[in-house]
Amino acid sequence: MKIGFIGTGNMGGAILKGYAKSEASNGNEILIHNRSTEHNEQMAAAMTQMEGTKIRVCNDNRQLAEEADIIIIGVKPKDVERVLKEISPVKDKIIVSMAAGVSISSMEKAMGNPYARIIRIMPNTPAQVGEAMTSMSRNTNVSDGEFEDAKAIFSSVGKCEEVDEDMIDCVIGVSGSSTAYTYMYIEALVQAACDNGMEEEQARAFAAQSVLGAAKMALESSESLEQLRINVCSPGGTTIEAVNTLFANGFMDDVKEGFQAAVDRSKEMTKE
Repeated sequence: MKIGFIGTGNMGGAILKGYAKSEASNGNEILIHNRSTEHNEQMAAAMTQMEGTKIRVCNDNRQLAEEADIIIIGVKPKDVERVLKEISPVKDKIIVSMAAGVSISSMEKAMGNPYARIIRIMPNTPAQVGEAMTSMSRNTNVSDGEFEDAKAIFSSVGKCEEVDEDMIDCVIGVSGSSTAYTYMYIEALVQAACDNGMEEEQARAFAAQSVLGAAKMALESSESLEQLRINVCSPGGTTIEAVNTLFANGFMDDVKEGFQAAVDRSKEMTKE
């Protein structure tokens, strides 16, 4: 199978790198195209160093679309319509877009093809290390078999689930954008540790590993998140003191407000 990537910036590049390192890429060919020739060459050079990865730079989007079986579009939302119009003469391909605020119906319109097979995804950058969370939504033209072919790509870089497209704004708040909030939390812990005399590199390891471990517990434990928190808090101890301070300062409400701001902006972008 030939997998084409149009646009390999922060998000598209993260998926590309994660996929190229996974076993799922074995035997498949990766095609890429960016408007920047220099970026094309840099990405191709980095990818070819990965054992077993076949990667080829295409001259333009049209060539990539003609040769690829699945086309993954990772350009900025404002550029999606242009790219779709460029590749619209090419039929019978699976089109995957990760652009926030660009609906499936608007992509169908841009393609001018009632039979276009379109999948809309919302991934996040941990795809680069094989720990992404990706939502997938499809139009009725995509068969179950075609959907599974596409799902195999995103399953290889983390977890993915099919959701109705009307849930994608919520997905953006809870996973698409939330890695940034998590980095802020880790950053705050690192800064506080450094203020208390720890070296930054060591503080980063302690903070990040703790977040990784807590996340794994949240995924694998049958206990509620509230109970997991309570389990760590001994009466009169250090953790309950920190937790009570965070509650008093509105930590939970701040996170919810940040989540909602991302959701609201996604809805605004769709209207625009």
